[in-house]
Amino acid sequence: MAQSLELLLIQLVPALVHHLRTAKAPNVSQLAAVLLLKKITGHWAKLPPQVALILFSSLTETIGNAFRPHFADLQAFLLKCLAHETSTRIRVAALKAVGSFLESTHDGDEVVKFRDFIPSILNVSRQCLASGEEDLAIIAFEIFDELIESPAPLLGESVKSIVQFSLEVCSSQNLESNTRYQAIQIISWLAKYKSNTLKKHKLIIPILQVLCPLLAESTEGDGDDDLAPDRAAAEVIDTMALTLPKHVFPPGFEFASLSSQNANPKFREASATALGVISEGCLDLMKNNLDPVLHVVLGALRDPEQMVRGAASFALGQFAEHLQPEIVSHYESVLPCILKALEDTSDEVKEKSYYALAAFCENMGEEILPFLDPLMGRLLAALQNSSQNLQETCMSAIGSVASSAEQAFVPYAERILELMKNFLVLTNDEDLCSRARATELVGIVAMSVGRTRMEPILPPFIEAAISGFGLEFSELREYTHGFFSNVAEILDDGFAQYLPHVVPLSFSSCNLDDGSAVDMDESDDENVNGFGGVSSDDEAHDEPRVRNISVRTGVLDEKAAATQALGLFAQHTKSSYAPYLEESFKILIRHSGYFHEDVRLQAIIALKHILTAAQAIFEGHNEGLAKSKRNSCSLPSTDTVMHIFIKTMTEDDDEEVVARACMNIADIIKDYGYMIIEPFLPRLVDATLVLLREESACQQTESDGDSEDVDTEHDEVLMDAVSDLPPAFAKSMGAHFAPIFDQLFEPLLKFARASCPRQDRTMVVACLADVAQDMGSPIAGYVDRVMPLVLKELTSSEAINRRNAAFCVGELCKNGGDSALRYYDNILHGIYPLFGESEPDDAVRDNAAGAVARMIMVHPESIPLSQVQPVFLKVLPLKEDQEESMAIYTCISTLVSLHLYYHPIPNLFLRNNIFHCLHCPYLNVMQILSLVPGLVNLFAQVVASPVETSEVKALLGRAFSHLVSLYGQQMQPLLSNLSPAHANALAVFAPRS
Repeated sequence: MAQSLELLLIQLVPALVHHLRTAKAPNVSQLAAVLLLKKITGHWAKLPPQVALILFSSLTETIGNAFRPHFADLQAFLLKCLAHETSTRIRVAALKAVGSFLESTHDGDEVVKFRDFIPSILNVSRQCLASGEEDLAIIAFEIFDELIESPAPLLGESVKSIVQFSLEVCSSQNLESNTRYQAIQIISWLAKYKSNTLKKHKLIIPILQVLCPLLAESTEGDGDDDLAPDRAAAEVIDTMALTLPKHVFPPGFEFASLSSQNANPKFREASATALGVISEGCLDLMKNNLDPVLHVVLGALRDPEQMVRGAASFALGQFAEHLQPEIVSHYESVLPCILKALEDTSDEVKEKSYYALAAFCENMGEEILPFLDPLMGRLLAALQNSSQNLQETCMSAIGSVASSAEQAFVPYAERILELMKNFLVLTNDEDLCSRARATELVGIVAMSVGRTRMEPILPPFIEAAISGFGLEFSELREYTHGFFSNVAEILDDGFAQYLPHVVPLSFSSCNLDDGSAVDMDESDDENVNGFGGVSSDDEAHDEPRVRNISVRTGVLDEKAAATQALGLFAQHTKSSYAPYLEESFKILIRHSGYFHEDVRLQAIIALKHILTAAQAIFEGHNEGLAKSKRNSCSLPSTDTVMHIFIKTMTEDDDEEVVARACMNIADIIKDYGYMIIEPFLPRLVDATLVLLREESACQQTESDGDSEDVDTEHDEVLMDAVSDLPPAFAKSMGAHFAPIFDQLFEPLLKFARASCPRQDRTMVVACLADVAQDMGSPIAGYVDRVMPLVLKELTSSEAINRRNAAFCVGELCKNGGDSALRYYDNILHGIYPLFGESEPDDAVRDNAAGAVARMIMVHPESIPLSQVQPVFLKVLPLKEDQEESMAIYTCISTLVSLHLYYHPIPNLFLRNNIFHCLHCPYLNVMQILSLVPGLVNLFAQVVASPVETSEVKALLGRAFSHLVSLYGQQMQPLLSNLSPAHANALAVFAPRS
C-alpha cells in the first residue's frame, strides 16, 4: 500500500536527508539519496513547492545526474518558483535550488541554459536586499561566481545586468561589508576570467566610475580588514589593470587627476593610491606619461594630511618597482622628495618612504653616487634609532643602495656589517623578521664589495646564518637561502668548502610539507553556507564550502628560495657539486611540476644550472677524451631536462615559467650546438609553433562566445623568449634551418601586423635579423615579404624599433642576394635620417652604420660612395653597439686597401681586389685624400678604446700601415696632431714593414 504523503514528509524524508547530508561514507549518502528519490517519486506534484525545492537541493548534491533528463521541466519549474508572487520563502528556496542544480551540472551545453535564470535571480536578490535579508542575496553572487568561472560562454547580454547589480550593491554603504565584498568579487572574477566580455559590452568605465571612489571610503575599525570596500576595490582595480591595461589607464588617471584637487583628503589619498595600484598592469602607458603622473604623486607627497603622504609614498614605491628603467631618469625630482619624506612626523609615512627608497635606488646604478653620502647618513641614523618596523624597511633600503653603488659602497660596508652582527644573534620570535632582513643585507653587501674584501670575513656570518636555520622561522630560512646564493655567486668555486654545510639545509626546505591554506566558509547559517537544507540543525553538519585557496605561504617562499639556491650552488661550484647532483636533480624534477608557479620557475632556472654542472662533472670524468661540445649530448640528465623544458613550453599555465623554459633552450643550443637538440628537434619545432600560434596552456584566454571583435593581448616577455628560439636554431643549423623556418615564418609574421603593438613588431624584426645573419642565403626567399615591414620600422618613433630595423636591413642585404639589391635605393633613403642630428639614439646610429657597411661590402657598385662614405665616416667611432665593429671596420679597412692598390698600381687593383666594379666614378684620388685625416683620427680612437676587441684593433692597425706605406711623409703632420696615447696605440697595432 502506497505510503501517505504525511508519513513521507514527517518520518522518512527527514531521516533520509539527515543521512544524505551527514554520512561520512560517500556510498551511504548516495544510498540515502537514491532511496529518497525512490520514495518521493510519484509525489513531486503533491509536495508543497518549498518542500520540493529543499528536497531537490539536497538530492542534486549527491545524485544530480539523475535529473539531467528532466532539465527542461526543472528549468520551467524553477523559473516559476523564482517568480512566485506571494511567497518569499518559495522564491528563496528556488534561488538555493538553482545554485545546487548549477553545482551539479557539468555539461557545457546545459550550463549555458542557466543564463535564462539570471533576470529572475537578480529580482529575488533585490527583494532580499530590500527586506534586509542580505545573507540570502549573497546566494546570487555565489551562483554568478559559478557561472563566471565556467569555461562555457554563459553570460552574453546578461553580463550588463550582473555588473549593474554588483555595482549597486558594492556602492551601497548601508549594506554589510561582507555583502559588498561579495559584489566586488564578482567584478574581480569578470575582470580575471571574462575580460573580453567587459570590453565588448563597454563596461570598464562604468565599473571604474564606481570602484575608484570606493578607494576614498573611510574604513571603520581595523584598517587591514580584507573585506573593507576600499581594500577590496583596490584589489579589483589591480586585477583590471593587469588584464585590461589600455582600457584602465585613461579613466584611472582621470580619476587620480581630479581627485588630487579634491578638498576631501580621503579623495586625495585615493588619487595616489589609484596610480600606485594600476602601475604594474598599466606600466607601458604610465612610462609614456610619467611627467603628469609624477606631478600628481609628488604633489601628494607634500600634502598636509598624513594619509595622503602615506599613499604617495606607497605609489612611488610601486612606480620604482614597476616603471623601470624610465622612472630612474626622474631621480633628480623624485629622490629629494623621498629623502624629505624620510623625515616625516608619521612612522607610517616613514616606513612607506623607506619602501619607496628601496625600490627606487635598486636600479639607479651610478646615478646614485651624488646622493650616496646623504642617503647613507640618514639610513645609518635610522638603523640605530628607529622602531623595529622602520629598521627592517631601512635595511631593505640600504640593500638597494648597495646594489646600485657597487664598489662605491665599500666605505660604508664595514660599518653596516658590524651593525648587522647585532641583529644576527637575535633569537626571540618577535625579532626574527629583523634577523632575516639582516641576513639578506649581509648577502647584498657582499655582492657589492666583492670576493676579495668579503672572503676573509665571511665565516662568522655564515655560521650565524646556519645557526639561524634552527630557529623554526620560515622567513628567516627563506632569506638565509638567498644569503647563501649571494655568497656562492661571489665566491664561485671557493664556495665548495661550504657545500657540506648548506646543501642539506636547502634539501630540508625543498622537502618541507607544503602547508597550503584553504579558506573555508564555516558559518552555521544555512542561508550563507550553501544552497539549502531541511533545517538549520542539519545545516550545522554541512561540509564547509571552499571559497578560496590561498597558495602564498611562508613555506612556499622558503621552498622557492631553496630551489633557487640549489641551482646557483651547482652553477658556481660545478664539478665540486657532484656529491649533491643526483638528489638535487630529483628535487628539481619534482619541483618542475609543483602546484605553484614560483617554485616551478626556480626549478626550471635551476635545471639549466644543473646541466652546466653535469657537463663539468662529465668532462672531469673523461679528461682523456676530446672535450668537444657534442659530449654534452651523452649526459645522463640531458634527455630528462630537455623533456621537462619542452613539456613546460606547451603544458605549463604560467607565462613566466614558459618564457624561462624557452630562454633555457635557446641558451643550451648556443652553449652546446646542434648535437644536443637533434634528438628533440621535431618536438621543439612543434612546441615553438604552438607558442607562436598562441595555443599553449599559458596562452589560453576566455571563451565568451561573443568576443570575436575584441583585440587580444599577450605576454610580451613570453613572446620575446619564444622569438629567441628561431635565431638559436639558425645559429646551430645554418642553411639547414631553412625548411624549419618555412614552417615558423607565417606564425611569426602575424605579430608584425600594423595593428600589433610596436613591441611586437620590433620583436619580429629582431628575430628575422638574427635568422638572416645565421641562416644565410635562404633568407633571400623572404626578402620581399620582410623588407616593406623593415623599411617602415626605420621610421618608428621608438629607438629600439629603429635600431633593430637598421640591423635587419644590413643582414638582409648581406645574405639576401639580388632580392635585396632592388631595395637599395629605398634603404638608403630610409636609413639616411638615422645618421643626422635628429637621431637622438647612439645605438640606432651605430646599427645604421653597420647596415651601410654590409651594403658596401656586398654591392659596392650600387652605392654612391662619394655621397655615402663621408656621412658614414662622420658617425664613427661607434658609441654604444660594439657588436657592429667588425662589420664596419672590415668595410673601411677593405676600402682603404682597395684605394691603396688602385692609386699607385692600377693593374694590382684588378688582380687583387674583388671589388673590381668600384672605379673612379665612385671615389677619386682627391676624395680619398680628403678622407685620410679623418681616417687616421678614427683609427687612433678605435685602437685606443678599452671596449674594442684586439681583433678589430689589429684590423685597423693593418689598414693604417697601408695608409702610411701609400702616403709616407704626408702622414707626419696628421700623426703629430694625435695625442700621445692615441699615437702610441697606433704604433702598437700598426705592423712594421
